[in-house]
Amino acid sequence: MRTLYLDCGMGAAGDMLTAALLELLPAPDEFVKELNALGIPGVHFQKETSVKCGITGTHMTVTVNGEEEGSHDHEHSHDEHGHGHDCHEHGHDHSHGCHDDNHDHSGEHDHSHAHHDDEHDHSHAHHGDVHDHNLDRHDHSRAHHHHSSLHDIEHIIRGHLSLPEKVQNDVMAVYRLIAEAESHVHGVPVTEIHFHEVGTMDAIADITAVCMLIDRLSPDEIVVSPVHVGSGQVKCAHGILPVPAPATAHILKDVPIYGGSIRGELCTPTGAALLKHFAARFGSMPVMKMQAIGYGMGKKNFEEVNCVRAMLGEAISTGDEIYELSCNVDDMTGEEVGFAVERLFAAGALDVYTIPIGMKKSRPGVLIHIMCYKADRETMIRTAFKYTTTIGIRESGLSRYVLERHIETCETPYGAVRCKVSSGYGVERRKYEYDDLSRIAREKDISISKAAHLVDEEVSTYE
Repeated sequence: MRTLYLDCGMGAAGDMLTAALLELLPAPDEFVKELNALGIPGVHFQKETSVKCGITGTHMTVTVNGEEEGSHDHEHSHDEHGHGHDCHEHGHDHSHGCHDDNHDHSGEHDHSHAHHDDEHDHSHAHHGDVHDHNLDRHDHSRAHHHHSSLHDIEHIIRGHLSLPEKVQNDVMAVYRLIAEAESHVHGVPVTEIHFHEVGTMDAIADITAVCMLIDRLSPDEIVVSPVHVGSGQVKCAHGILPVPAPATAHILKDVPIYGGSIRGELCTPTGAALLKHFAARFGSMPVMKMQAIGYGMGKKNFEEVNCVRAMLGEAISTGDEIYELSCNVDDMTGEEVGFAVERLFAAGALDVYTIPIGMKKSRPGVLIHIMCYKADRETMIRTAFKYTTTIGIRESGLSRYVLERHIETCETPYGAVRCKVSSGYGVERRKYEYDDLSRIAREKDISISKAAHLVDEEVSTYE
């Protein structure tokens, strides 16, 4: 199984994730050219070499109209997303929206600016890994007063950028996680959330870059380490808040996190949302044959190397222990069952399936089966009780054996087509990715099976 493992021992932010994933590509400079060709208004990406604790990695700088958007060492509006508290310390060296991709994991700030527009009665999701809001460093009229709704962001992503549909969907899903967190923290509907920093062009650049890189790498599974969030407090105009900040903490619900001796906010809301969206599970690194390692560096120096480390390789199937949870329901509609299945997958279930059953008094019912790792049992149980009407859940431990899987990309006259190859125990199976086949089917106005046949013909020709 082609597996991507993200080591977030120094937190996570959009620029650090971008840089780490970029190092996994065989031609990173060419990808940077692709990013710059997207046409994000005023945005320019620059890849730079960075050395931390003797380790060489990559730092990504995003400029907007030729300027880095503030060196966020920060105390930035932790209203970040809603103008309630206005100034929030971030120890990251990276930036979003007003940022300069700096992730300065420090939190030792001696300036505090109240983001001026803190009298707004609309919620600004102002955030984005915005760090080091020094008033004398940036043009606040441009950086801080650009407010975009979720609808505005979607218009930019879907209407102005030439991105694959899957990437568009991923970008918007990340933004929705942030908007939902802001909505919860500030007590306003999602439709009233107005992004401040996150809505600016450099924030769109960070999130889009990560989503494009994940699509390009096409891992079968993404595993993320427990996330180091930092420690201490963030100082705001309206008071002092603990790390992790409210929006970040909300996004990281059900995610294993920890603090430590480093003072400052190490995981930003944008970083948290990217991890939450893409991670299949959180835990220790799986047994895997390493193929590539990437280091995405922050800007500041610490006793610990300030980076996100990305490791790509083939997970080795040793037979793993999983758990099967099951429950019966007889008072849920098909739509309600379907929604519960959706939420269980989102919570990290390996598989969820349903079986129609007959229950007492001849009532028709549904048997819901949930497969998960041992570490995820508690989350699955809570999710099942939350989204189903069951009053009891059964549990059993199982051993599982799986084929090793990896993705191959085939170049055809119809565009690149990804093929999932599964092998082991004396067998090999190949299956084209549905998204690629459906694209060809729509373009040619043919069936999925016909599209697969066309691809087969081309692949066999090259073989």
